[in-house]
Amino acid sequence: MQDDQKAKVFCIGFQKTGTSSLNQALTQLGYSVVSYYGDGLSYAQLRESYVRLGLELAAQHDAVEDMPFPLIFRELDEAFPGAKFILTQRETERWFASVLKHFGKKPNARRKLIYGEDAPFPDGNKERYCAVYEAHNSDVREYFSDRSEDLLVLNLEEGHGWKELGDFLGRSDVPDGAFVHANKANKRDTIGYRTKIFKNRIKGRLGLG
Repeated sequence: MQDDQKAKVFCIGFQKTGTSSLNQALTQLGYSVVSYYGDGLSYAQLRESYVRLGLELAAQHDAVEDMPFPLIFRELDEAFPGAKFILTQRETERWFASVLKHFGKKPNARRKLIYGEDAPFPDGNKERYCAVYEAHNSDVREYFSDRSEDLLVLNLEEGHGWKELGDFLGRSDVPDGAFVHANKANKRDTIGYRTKIFKNRIKGRLGLG
């Protein structure tokens, strides 16, 4: 598939649902992928600019994933006709346990944007986080309810992987075997992983990704 034939691919699943794995899979297939954005922005700045910044970044890359891209799936759909959307998801309790372990009591402007200004971290805010997570997944499925060809619901914990992704994107060149499994706890101490995170953080501080 030539670059000019690629449809945009937008991963609109929340963090800790396999988005890093999907990033690596799409990169392996030749897509230019941008991750989260907004580092270095205050909550007020992010609230004012996240839609504009997200659309600008999406225009510059083949694919996007991570926060706060999922919040603008409607705007992405309107701005990029023919785009493909992937909703990564996992069972709610397991998702929240992962979010809690990863973020704990660390406040963050993106989490204020997503879950409310009064819930900047998951610790002590389980009900809010789970409600927002489930509402988002429901909203996405409802929005695409009559456009099944444009949405793939991908659950890596249920064994989804290369076949589902390849069929959805019309790619016959996906690998056989197990899907990419990125961002596992035992990988976070590796040099490669730390380098990727460092680069993402630099781009995020610049509002670039």
